[in-house]
Amino acid sequence: MQTSSNNSANLTKLTRLDTIKKTLFVGKEFYHFPELASTNDYAIKFSSKSKPSEGTVISTYKQAQGMGQAGSKWESEPDKNISMSLILHPKFMVARDQFILNQAISLGVLDFVKNYISSSAKIKWSNDIYISDKKVAGILIQNTLVSRNIQSCIIGVGININQTIFKSDAPNPTSLKLEMGIDFDLDELLEMLCWFIEKRYLQLMANSFEKIKVEYLDNLYRYMEDALYQIPDGQVFRGRIIGIEEFGKLIIESKNGIQSFDTKQIKFII
Repeated sequence: MQTSSNNSANLTKLTRLDTIKKTLFVGKEFYHFPELASTNDYAIKFSSKSKPSEGTVISTYKQAQGMGQAGSKWESEPDKNISMSLILHPKFMVARDQFILNQAISLGVLDFVKNYISSSAKIKWSNDIYISDKKVAGILIQNTLVSRNIQSCIIGVGININQTIFKSDAPNPTSLKLEMGIDFDLDELLEMLCWFIEKRYLQLMANSFEKIKVEYLDNLYRYMEDALYQIPDGQVFRGRIIGIEEFGKLIIESKNGIQSFDTKQIKFII
């Protein structure tokens, strides 16, 4: 295990892991810190100063300033949850396939959650993981593009594991413990998370894009179900998700016809 001297004074709990043993390459270069502001921010700075290998993992069980999509904050009680960032170099993928990468990673995190949850779990577009109508995990993907290809990718994953009280204004959080009523071993689950994500990344490397697209739709929250949505002007309408565009826009059919939305143009009414 590797830790930074700046964080050692704030040590609360150290993982017993020094590398991720279950995988081929994800987590073989593994940095766990007793505390970080943001694993993604650290991964970005680390990548700018060195050349981390494919599958490098940055991890902490105490993340103070975790970020979600569109600048949202991610609440995480110390020593209760998984906060990690994964550094990949998917140079075999062209820039136009960025959403397929998103789909594969989302499926990996979903596979992980389903391994422990007896009830139904789904991917809420574009990459949150829901159990029923409650959010258990979030993903933030930051790609670096060079010419027509994806040069590198930093994937931040936050999963609520043993937290039972949420103090932020997040409307619908849950955790594995709230759903199952038991405590989970964070180190064991961190290894399993890396393993499940690697399995889906290997599918990408094998060019199984169509399989990933089909499975993503099959596991999409509210797919082909009537539900309420809101657009930025405050208007609420009833519609049905009928698909995903190539570049990731959500396709909804309503009485107004078929429309496509990006993440800032549509809100799910839970």
